[in-house]
Amino acid sequence: MAKKRPAPARKPETAEAPAATLKDLLNAETLGKLKAQADALKAEEASRKEEKRRQEEEAREAERKRRENDFEYLLNESGMDWKKYK
Repeated sequence: MAKKRPAPARKPETAEAPAATLKDLLNAETLGKLKAQADALKAEEASRKEEKRRQEEEAREAERKRRENDFEYLLNESGMDWKKYK
């Protein structure tokens, strides 16, 4: 059976000085530039998603119009039972 090793002693953390964050280290101008860039990227992503959604909608509409002109598709999708009228 293996012997248990003692756990290493932990160093007590000092509560006197909180750690400096990146926000504290950056000046206001740099922070403003980063926020503006983040906003621009979010707007670009939103416009890209909107464009993709619009293209998909146009593709669905084009497919629907193509099917409306296909007599076989309309006949198969018709709710009426055409065999009754033969």
